[in-house]
Amino acid sequence: MTTGIIIPQDLWDEDSEAVITSWLSSDGSFVKKGDLLAEIMTEKIQHEIESPADGTLKITKQVDDIIKKGDVIGTIR
Repeated sequence: MTTGIIIPQDLWDEDSEAVITSWLSSDGSFVKKGDLLAEIMTEKIQHEIESPADGTLKITKQVDDIIKKGDVIGTIR
């Protein structure tokens, strides 16, 4: 089963875009639910993205990619 890593709709207040500033785990690495996976920044505020499940990380959006709420930035298999 594949689980998407989705940017939460309520992570920040405005409808502005964000940018992925870093991935804290490598593509193909095993992660556990709740592990910190990535950091994103919107309007000079850093947000952390956690793993929604246990499994192998597949990164689909790279550092410096512009994202918005609801975007899938990777998957867990």
